[in-house]
Amino acid sequence: MKQKWTVEQISQLFALPFNELLFQAHTVYRQHHEVGKLQLSSLLNIKTGACPEDCAYCPQSGHYSTGIEKEKLMSVEDIVAKAKLAREKGATRFCMGAAWRNPPAKHMPKIVEIIKAIKALGMETCMTLGMLSDEQVDTLQDAGLDYYNHNLDTSPEFYKKIISTRTYDERIDTLTKVDAAGIKMCCGGIMGMGESRDDRVQFLYQLASLPQLPQSVPINRLVPIKGTPLEAAPQIDNIEFIRTIAVARIMFPTSYVRLSAGRETMSDEMHALCFFAGANSIFWGDKLLMTKNPENEHDWQLLNKLDMNPVLSSQAKQQQAEHNSTVGS
Repeated sequence: MKQKWTVEQISQLFALPFNELLFQAHTVYRQHHEVGKLQLSSLLNIKTGACPEDCAYCPQSGHYSTGIEKEKLMSVEDIVAKAKLAREKGATRFCMGAAWRNPPAKHMPKIVEIIKAIKALGMETCMTLGMLSDEQVDTLQDAGLDYYNHNLDTSPEFYKKIISTRTYDERIDTLTKVDAAGIKMCCGGIMGMGESRDDRVQFLYQLASLPQLPQSVPINRLVPIKGTPLEAAPQIDNIEFIRTIAVARIMFPTSYVRLSAGRETMSDEMHALCFFAGANSIFWGDKLLMTKNPENEHDWQLLNKLDMNPVLSSQAKQQQAEHNSTVGS
């Protein structure tokens, strides 16, 4: 049963002594997940630049001069090739982002083709395409899309300082449609945009107030990009970021809490504390949309040092079981 959280309860979690908060988060993590298992996800920008939204953190916004050139939607063949490469490197979940306010109707047949092609590889699929109409949600559901990513980013109040071209309620509306269609919600936010702890509390409260808890909660650490309004934003304190991971784990016990953008600025020790606090997924690969990510080799070395192992997606588990059955017969 979904727990109802209050703003006061979430604030009290943040205010706990650091070690006590980590203990509670790790306890919840052990109750619902296999310790030492980590899901590896890969993220590909399938349509780049010239986005009409004015998100202050995004180099793909057409409102800012960041040197990002507009590119058309990639071909199905090129996307599948990237997915195969990601799978070879260990990723079991393939996420695709397009710089749109909402997906153009003319591209929906191709989007369907992409989803089916990636699922045929045995990978979980996730897409972030902007706002969706009811018809588009139904189309994605029929195509078999596993997750739809649509981040709330921050609190409703601070959101107004970051984005003016799309309202908070419009984001909630898209998430509500996705959930009603039976597509899993991937919804998180960005820490370090200048928000206060109260904003982080309100952000997590909004996530917990969605019709269903998001099955995937990506927590990003802002990567300041030259040319965007947040290019000079000060980095969020390491301990405060880890606190946010821990509170998210307690509030969303069965969800994947994903370490997303900004990992390149985190030390191995900070990664280890985030994993202990309950983060159980990372984005895998040298690039996340338009920002850098730790190299695969370094991540492999880190996982080896921490005695952590990749976890298979549900599709990959099924394929492995079918393969084992065939071999044994």
